[in-house]
Amino acid sequence: MALNKVVICGVNTAKLPLLTNDEKNELFIQIEQGDKQAREKLIKGNLRLVLSVIQRFAASNENADDLFQVGCIGLMKAIDNFDRSLNVRFSTYAVPMIIGECRRYLRDNNAIRVSRSLRDIAYKAIYAKERILKEEDREPTIDEVARAIEMDKETVVMALDAIATPVSLFDPVYQEGGDTLYIMDQVSDKKNKEDNWVEDISLKEAMKKLSDREYNIIRLRFFEGKTQTEVANEIAISQAQVSRLEKSALKSMKNYLDI
Repeated sequence: MALNKVVICGVNTAKLPLLTNDEKNELFIQIEQGDKQAREKLIKGNLRLVLSVIQRFAASNENADDLFQVGCIGLMKAIDNFDRSLNVRFSTYAVPMIIGECRRYLRDNNAIRVSRSLRDIAYKAIYAKERILKEEDREPTIDEVARAIEMDKETVVMALDAIATPVSLFDPVYQEGGDTLYIMDQVSDKKNKEDNWVEDISLKEAMKKLSDREYNIIRLRFFEGKTQTEVANEIAISQAQVSRLEKSALKSMKNYLDI
């Protein structure tokens, strides 16, 4: 997927405008008052967001123009459905919508074909889930989604599984202040509790060089198989702090072992 070119779908990506949060809020107010030009300006002002999102799908080798257009559809849906009373940044709301639209497009164009009827059930389930989430401000259960589309839950689960796109362990799920939380950081490894393998590669000695807090984080993460979120809850600090301390500890251990 050639993302290094300047023009995508006739749009010069080097000259895409940027909007401040205040400008976005003002445009949303104008949109609520029926100003169509404000909607167009808001779309153009967020095309950089679409461009940044579709870069996540570079490995798919999909045509960049096609993905950009699909991402723009997701952006427009996000603008039309954004609720300012939720008190969240627009980009926080829009990114999952754009990603979802791109993933649906890639699923429909995947070489592994899923039957049209099963795909339709899955999309109905997804839309029902989004509707319930918006109306009740909570994640619905599979039973509730199944009842909403008048299907049995086994069929709903099968349909959703059929269109699911495999993800990489290195896909980011959250970012704060330059600290990125990846899927692998949320995966527990309950089998990796034995420390007999440590004896042979001097890891114990390397761990002795760590501070008490760093030592505790490494022990919880890699010997008790806990996620960064679980570690953060246990030692009463933020996940971002756990991430920084873990990276620092691993770097210190690597430097020691490289000596």
